[in-house]
Amino acid sequence: LIDFNRAGVPLMELVTEPVITSAKQAGDFARELQLILRYLGVSEANMEKGQMRVEANISIRLARSDSAESDLGPEGKPVLGTKVEVKNLNSFKSVEKAIDYELKRQAEAIEKGEAIVQSTRGWDEIKQETFLQRVKESSHDYRYFPDPDLPKLWVSQVAELQNLAETLPELPEAKRARYRADYGIKDEDIESYVTDENLGRYFDDLIKMLENDKNLAKLASNYITSDLIGLLSNLDARRPSAQNFAELIKMAAAAEISSRGAKDILAIMIKADGSPKQIAAEKGLLQQSDEGAIGAIVDKVIVANQSVFDEYRAGNDKLLQFLIGQAMKESKGSANPGVLAKLFGAKK
Repeated sequence: LIDFNRAGVPLMELVTEPVITSAKQAGDFARELQLILRYLGVSEANMEKGQMRVEANISIRLARSDSAESDLGPEGKPVLGTKVEVKNLNSFKSVEKAIDYELKRQAEAIEKGEAIVQSTRGWDEIKQETFLQRVKESSHDYRYFPDPDLPKLWVSQVAELQNLAETLPELPEAKRARYRADYGIKDEDIESYVTDENLGRYFDDLIKMLENDKNLAKLASNYITSDLIGLLSNLDARRPSAQNFAELIKMAAAAEISSRGAKDILAIMIKADGSPKQIAAEKGLLQQSDEGAIGAIVDKVIVANQSVFDEYRAGNDKLLQFLIGQAMKESKGSANPGVLAKLFGAKK
């Protein structure tokens, strides 16, 4: 049972079938439902503000016997154990902890031969345990009765379900599927864009600027999740425009700037959004790829590190990275590492 409240007024209750089989599954379900409600614009469903509450009905049934039919009730459904309801859980962690605790408590009681009594319990966050609130012997104690002024409403009778589906925004699972299929980005990156709608919209705007190129989208995603999100933790930081970020990604992909240079430029862009090309030129971060100019640097590094180069030429390939590092230092970080590797290899 999940309650949604705004200023203490119940808005909606949703009851699931008894198909959830673990604390983690219950937590994942509640998190996904929160996302869907936010995508639909129904509610922020903020648990800390009381806009969403979870009430978990927990029961244990005996392990299946050798005869599957003996585990089924008169309607052909599994015979469930006596349920205990934990009320007003206000965080996903509390949902999972309360369910795990209650499963353990009920299992231990059953092993001792004790009967589980239908009841409602609360969750003590400090003691990390549930506590009895009241006992209810049967569903009649809940005093359910139909309200004559609230007739049953069948959605299929008031709306064409196909038309309704077409008016819905892209929901979380559809967005996950699109990102996987179209761009092949990592699942952890996808969750960042799904759970943070603003970040997701920013990523969508960015990949439009990148003309939906799969490789550029993957590169952009790496910079967003590995660098941009961390940089935005600063109070004076703001996202660069999608247009400027796209330009930065294109420059990095074309080796106009190094990976290190792209990170340095991004750190500047979050404080004062501007053209990455202009920033790269002003800060001397444009990467050299001209083999003639870089060749002179390679020759200089070889002369200064002759013994190391001789060992590299003799077959110790691990020393190539040392030589490239010396050349990068000599060029103040502007030489293209790929061109450096090619030129050192040619002199081997």
